[in-house]
Amino acid sequence: MTSSDVIVVGGGVIGLTTAVVLAEDGLRVGLWTRDPVGRTTSATAGALFWPYRIEPAQLVGTWLERSLSRYERLAENPAATGVRVVEGLMANTPLSDLGAWASRVPGLREARQDELPQGFAQGVRAAVPLIDMPVYLRYLKARLRLASGTVDVRSATGFDEPAAEARVVVDCTGLGARELAPDASVFPVRGQVVVVENPGVDEWFVATDPDSTDMTYVMPQPYGVLLGGTASEHSWDLETDPAEAAAIVARCARVHPGLATARVLDHRVGLRPARPQVRLDVVQLPGGGRLVHNYGHGGAGVTVAWGCAEDAARLATDGLTF
Repeated sequence: MTSSDVIVVGGGVIGLTTAVVLAEDGLRVGLWTRDPVGRTTSATAGALFWPYRIEPAQLVGTWLERSLSRYERLAENPAATGVRVVEGLMANTPLSDLGAWASRVPGLREARQDELPQGFAQGVRAAVPLIDMPVYLRYLKARLRLASGTVDVRSATGFDEPAAEARVVVDCTGLGARELAPDASVFPVRGQVVVVENPGVDEWFVATDPDSTDMTYVMPQPYGVLLGGTASEHSWDLETDPAEAAAIVARCARVHPGLATARVLDHRVGLRPARPQVRLDVVQLPGGGRLVHNYGHGGAGVTVAWGCAEDAARLATDGLTF
């Protein structure tokens, strides 16, 4: 007998969400996380519900729709979950470029000219979930424990180790999959953000430039305003770059001038776990166990977490009796 039916390896939003789905389905679930949950890459995320740097497109749409339904329910209790539905503007994104999932977003529409900041000719407006990640990760961890799941700060050097303790292992290791899977197609996309006091911003704003690693995004959170950002591929640098921080504030201040003089509260750097497309599949282990891979979500891990978790749970349990 083992103490767990399933061990999920990886304590970010993908691993936690997958563990919650499995545990609430009645399985005995153990979560192994190399870092405490509050210090994972997920804790630094801007966490706006919107697809970014994620493929394959034919699957992303259904993951988005199922995840959106979950977040809308969680937003009914924002103090506990950290999830709110907030209005905002996605600049430089024609409505026609969005997939079928967009029809699920209440009130999504083309922005009027008088709603666009200076320098932007086009955009769409929408009210979508915006997540306070430190609060949300604590909520998921508590929800997992309420379903009798366990959380251990424990590193895995390979999947044989958890497979010796559970019949099914789910790999939600993000960048760690580069070595553990092993999968050389996984690579980091470095993101730097600045957190400042809120001078009165109540809507989110995002503008990306396909020809640049620079982004502009403004995310009002209960703890301040999170300003971004960068998307530097193949960079493993976790140090804050002061010049980048100043450029981020300057770009955001062109949209909200009051941000130029807002007091800086924090600097954060995270590495998005990118891959040409999400890996979500199952392989049989030599000893008769099962390994499910669920990684490579790039900058959209929060956005698709519930849809991917539900699919991973089906792969983990299909045809098995526990």
